[in-house]
Amino acid sequence: MRKLAGLLIALIAFLALSGAARADGIIIPIPPPGIPRERAEHLAVRYHRVTVTIEDQVATTEVDQVFVNESPHEIEGLYLFPLPAEASISHFSMFVDGQELVGQMLDKEEARSIYEGIVRERRDPALLEYVERNTFRARIYPIPAKGEKRVIVRYTQVLRADLGLVRYLYPLDTERFSSKPIQDVSVHVDIRSKAPIKAVYSPSHEVAVSRDGENHVEVGYEASEVKPDRDFELYYGISADGLALNVLSYKARGEDGFFLLLAAPPLADASSEVVAKDVLVVLDISGSMRGAKLAQAKEALAYIIDHLNEEDRFNILAFSTGTRRFAADLVGKERRDDAHRFVRELEAAGGTNIDRALREALAMTTGARPQVVIFLTDGLATEGVVATGEILKNVNAALNAADARQAARIFAFGLGDDVNTVLLDTLAQDYRGASAYVRPSQSIAEEVSAFYAKIGTPLLADLSLGFGGLIVEEMYPDPLPDLFAGSQLLVVGRYRGGGTTTVTLRGLVNDREATYVYADIPFSQEGGDDFVPRLWATRKIGYLLTQIRLHGEDKELVDEIVALSVRYGIMTPYTSFLVDETEDVLTAQGREYSATQVHKQVQEEAAVISGAAAVDSSVARQTLQDSQVAAAPSAAEIKVVGDLAFLLRNGAWVDTRYDPSRQETQKVPFGSDAYFRLLSEHAEAGRYLSLGQQVIVILDGQAYEIVPADPAAPESATLAPTPPGATATAAIRPTATATPAPAPAPTPRPNLWDRFWQWVGTLLK
Repeated sequence: MRKLAGLLIALIAFLALSGAARADGIIIPIPPPGIPRERAEHLAVRYHRVTVTIEDQVATTEVDQVFVNESPHEIEGLYLFPLPAEASISHFSMFVDGQELVGQMLDKEEARSIYEGIVRERRDPALLEYVERNTFRARIYPIPAKGEKRVIVRYTQVLRADLGLVRYLYPLDTERFSSKPIQDVSVHVDIRSKAPIKAVYSPSHEVAVSRDGENHVEVGYEASEVKPDRDFELYYGISADGLALNVLSYKARGEDGFFLLLAAPPLADASSEVVAKDVLVVLDISGSMRGAKLAQAKEALAYIIDHLNEEDRFNILAFSTGTRRFAADLVGKERRDDAHRFVRELEAAGGTNIDRALREALAMTTGARPQVVIFLTDGLATEGVVATGEILKNVNAALNAADARQAARIFAFGLGDDVNTVLLDTLAQDYRGASAYVRPSQSIAEEVSAFYAKIGTPLLADLSLGFGGLIVEEMYPDPLPDLFAGSQLLVVGRYRGGGTTTVTLRGLVNDREATYVYADIPFSQEGGDDFVPRLWATRKIGYLLTQIRLHGEDKELVDEIVALSVRYGIMTPYTSFLVDETEDVLTAQGREYSATQVHKQVQEEAAVISGAAAVDSSVARQTLQDSQVAAAPSAAEIKVVGDLAFLLRNGAWVDTRYDPSRQETQKVPFGSDAYFRLLSEHAEAGRYLSLGQQVIVILDGQAYEIVPADPAAPESATLAPTPPGATATAAIRPTATATPAPAPAPTPRPNLWDRFWQWVGTLLK
């Protein structure tokens, strides 16, 4: 039996000599006798569609994919499907071109033998991340030359609910295996639950969420011509409570932790208590708004007027050289018909007096209820006070005079590129709103209407969070936004220690304080959800960039941006040094130099407040600051695995925590006994070593350097340390007893089948 088991491993390793293409499953093509080994690019994935139905935590996943054999030969394929980690699979079936295939379920140990056999023979570590997973195996034959095979896989699993939060994971990562971009990738998740569904969140992908009542949610992700580089991950909360709260956290040993807090209110209905608000629309009708711009702005205003709540008040102030207001003061929604008539009659002419318009509009505000100010302009101030600093001072004075400083929320829209981004961004930042830019190719009506649909029904204003005895720091966003019907609050931050604590959420509902208390909320003391640190870093970088842009450059802030960008591999407009292999950003000296370059770039950009480049920069900062998904690596020289980032340097993937000037590495030859011993001793190592044959990674404080195996080196090669500051090489240092052997004369390499039968003969002796 042992020989047969060894034969199986050898067979799998032999099959792996051919290239592999993977969607979620892996097809290892086997060329016919006498045909040279085909490269991986000869097997591609045309489309990859995933349909998931979840009913009360029972998830059924159907995977529909087409594999393409681009070689000129008919081949056989070995199909391996690594099942999601920790999944409890109750049913698994596979259909190829409509016919059900009989396959075999392999437990973790059997799968480990197969994967390690493939790695040893192919010298390709990409499969190592699956060594801890159960696997389904089946034979596919034939795959015709230049032909396709459609594979449908269906499996059922039970999802766990952890304190009301359910997690679904689908292994979508194909980037290292697919020979070309996949034409069509989609994931559709249909969730139904007897308990109300609260927060819905994907930390891995930007998804569309559609709700049909409290108990049914659909989630969708689609992309084309892509190589997916991360698994699809989805969380959803279930709770009978009115306002549900969940926390995900991560803490590395010896460091402060990171958390992600999700809070979701119920859907608004007739019984919901809605916060009454005042809405002030300040609309630019200067001459440059003439034509399509003004027509679309009028459509947006019509939408806002038609979607006022019963207790809301509103007014409209149009401005150019002077101002024109709809009513003398705030009025109720019974005046909607008059407001529509006022908007229809507006015409564009004159200059742009932003200061006067904002002062007059804000004089109507009050501190008694939330004040939503929607400011739309397509240009720079040309009349009256034009200096940005003076306009901002006057805005602050007007709100203080009205006692509305705390209640005001300013939402600023730049229509086109010729706008003052510093003014609009500062108004939004200082007055707890948001800035948005409608580019020339976009529809003003669609963008503004979609925005108002999100903030039209506030449920809780002036939010604050308490964490009991747990010390929490560096929360983003700062300050917290209001909570609106149909939305959810997403807050990231850091904490010390860990354990369970009581989280308290407070806010105002129509001048009455509302308090929500959540007891026994766990914060991890070690390990946890490893995507959280990078999401926190993404948001913090966005926050720091905004502070620098609006309040001036600060060396400490620049240094922190560089440090965070390097540690987490996050690209920003200022951190191109991450993808430049000539840049030394892994040492303190190298980061200091990079910070100097960033400082110069920030100073250059500070002088530009309008134009396409200024708008692009503002949008980029806002995207980072509001991100719900950690910034994906945007360059081939950056890889992210869990909470670690790796940069490509001299052909090796280097852990960004590694400092070559201070740390010594232990060399481990790829594929050696020491290599696989390292894998068995560190459960998490497979994910990192799957990056390639040359990797530097820190495990439990020790830096390991994976170097290419040298066929001429003795098998007893030791782990040779590389001293700090020395250049890492791919050489393997032999033990002291080893003596160099003369290089043998080159011999003809046996063909693939000869090698296979040699293995068989050896195993059966």
